Amino acid sequence: MFKNKVLFITGGTGSFGNAVLNRFLDTEIKEIRIFSRDEKKQDDMRHQIQNPKVKFYIGDVRDKRSVDGAMAGVDYVFHAAALKQVPSCEFFPIQAVRTNVFGTENVLDSAIQHGVKNVVVLSTDKAAYPINAMGISKAMMEKVAIAKARQLGDDASTTICCTRYGNVMASRGSVIPLWIDQIQAGKDITITDPNMTRFMMTLDDAVDLVIYAFLHGKNGDLFVQKAPAATLDVLAEALKQLYHADTEVKVIGTRHGEKLYETLVTREEMAKSEDMGNYFRIPADNRDLNYDKYFVEGQEEIAQIDDYHSHNTARLDVEGMKALLLKLDLIRYDLKL
Repeated sequence: MFKNKVLFITGGTGSFGNAVLNRFLDTEIKEIRIFSRDEKKQDDMRHQIQNPKVKFYIGDVRDKRSVDGAMAGVDYVFHAAALKQVPSCEFFPIQAVRTNVFGTENVLDSAIQHGVKNVVVLSTDKAAYPINAMGISKAMMEKVAIAKARQLGDDASTTICCTRYGNVMASRGSVIPLWIDQIQAGKDITITDPNMTRFMMTLDDAVDLVIYAFLHGKNGDLFVQKAPAATLDVLAEALKQLYHADTEVKVIGTRHGEKLYETLVTREEMAKSEDMGNYFRIPADNRDLNYDKYFVEGQEEIAQIDDYHSHNTARLDVEGMKALLLKLDLIRYDLKL
């Protein structure tokens, strides 16, 4: 589907953008456009890749004019640009709103105006039952995307879908690179709560999920990939064993806005979800503004359904966690594999 097509990646200098480049550069894709506001990262990426298929655009999703300048002629959009650090969004919530909510609206409006075929918006498990500013802004981002998709309808020339995924291992700002640095420096591993669970996904899993959404999505669909989870205690022990470290583990307490476990699909969403094997597809809620329907047409089965979260999904033990960690280039490089 990407042969001779133009792919546009917002936030393209991040972990996800690099993973997409690794997947697509050697295919018959015509052009990949990297859109971000970080000229240093773009310059580093340009020198590293040196491929004429990759074009770089400086801009910010908050500025629709800069998005429009890069959108002409685009076939597919990965919208990955976001503020995603929980602590920084807690202290600067309006900045999260401007990037994650208004920025998403700008990207979607531009894609619709330029006749883009498919847009996939990347979300996070923190958008389900959000308790922090980052999750709340991502939840609103999903609402904006689904509302625009609903307005377009199934027969529109542009299709908008969302993907929601858990922790992407070793992505920018995640805990695995931090703990590896602590191990290599001979410092204690700092854990907020050893019983905290998190979904574990590789960057390749995240790219697979987005491609699946491109191939199978209808307007307003939300796709979730089933993923294993692990406690932070198991993750730390797996890293210690891989690096042959006797590092101590120091419990520092839960950070601002952190959850004990992450929910990927709420029970309300599970009630209408479609099991696609490795994925859940949650179609858009297509009720209209006739409010009577909200009060007279309930769903009794919701009361019997559980959320899909990191406490009740398949749980990795230390050996399973080590096997998953060994898929990461960062760790394979360190261990000379």
